[in-house]
Amino acid sequence: MTRRVYDSVQPPDMSFDDEENKETPIKSIPQTKCIWDLCIQATERAELNMNRNMDSKGPFLKACLMFPGVLQENSNKSVESTMFVVGAKSAAKTSIILRFLDRDETPKPTTALEYTFGRRSKNNNMLKDVAHVWELGGGIALSNLIEVPITKQCVKNLSVVICVDLSKPQTIWTTLESLLNTIKLRVKKVIAELKRDCPSDANQLVAECLARYGSDHPDKDNLDIIPVPITIIGTKYDEFQNFDPEKKKIISKTLRYVAHHHGAHLCYFSSKMEALVMKTRGLLGHLVFKTQLSKTVMTDHSKPIYVLAGMDAISQIGSPPAIVGSRSPLDQWKQLFLSTFPQEAEAVLPDDPTKDSKYNESIIDSVRAQKDEELERFKKLQEGR
Repeated sequence: MTRRVYDSVQPPDMSFDDEENKETPIKSIPQTKCIWDLCIQATERAELNMNRNMDSKGPFLKACLMFPGVLQENSNKSVESTMFVVGAKSAAKTSIILRFLDRDETPKPTTALEYTFGRRSKNNNMLKDVAHVWELGGGIALSNLIEVPITKQCVKNLSVVICVDLSKPQTIWTTLESLLNTIKLRVKKVIAELKRDCPSDANQLVAECLARYGSDHPDKDNLDIIPVPITIIGTKYDEFQNFDPEKKKIISKTLRYVAHHHGAHLCYFSSKMEALVMKTRGLLGHLVFKTQLSKTVMTDHSKPIYVLAGMDAISQIGSPPAIVGSRSPLDQWKQLFLSTFPQEAEAVLPDDPTKDSKYNESIIDSVRAQKDEELERFKKLQEGR
């Protein structure tokens, strides 16, 4: 599109060859400012006012002035994020998602891996940020499906939520340990792939997670931080609050240490307690939509725990009793937890469920065997050609 220039209006040429017909030249018309000049002037005045008030407005304003591209990127582009919710069976995963998306629906059991999404209008209401929400059902039995939502394409804007049922401490450690290890291995593999294609993005992702702790955190060299935002949510607090105080203390301190060790947020949730619903919604909203985040810390084990990554410390959590054979603080907390709450073994699906003796059906099995034989004959026939 051609840009018309209205910077000035030049006087017409009034000269004539005929000496008698010469007229007095018209005076120069004053320079007229175009709309672009007015915009530049308005911007300069706004920046001048911002500079004058920089100290009173805080570091965020300074960052905006130094890196104006950040504001433009946040305000002029839609942002797509991925939130992956995993955890124990019947641990209120679906309830958390529905409350976060503000949907008045009755939670239904999750079958394998389910997907939904949420959108949030930006300031100008023309653009919308999108949150892709995945939920893994079946506890740890289907943890191999973690590879579906955790990919190289989405890892830069990925957050993982792990739900544990506070009312069933006999499942907490098994759930946490299994899922954290599986997620850690998958994220490590995906970041290695990203590093080959785009080293700067991979390095930035790791740096952002480490930055939550800062260079002066006393525990920074003793942690095993997973380089994507992890949130551990203890659900069904309405039942947990009536537990024996000493048991509550062991559970809460153990969860605090595990979260701190892996660089995760930790909060408690109950769908029956509106204050906890709002607290959890605020945390998840920050993870996917970058909204304002409450940084009020609650570490009193007699109240709902709320601690963000980087805001806890081993010295504040305390040390578990020394246990013979425990080599690390994490192992000591594990042994303490397991000795207090023996874990129930969660059923794991066999590699081929059709061969599980629990599901024998003579008629169906005979037909299946026949089809397997036909398939083998077909394969051999194809190989012979």
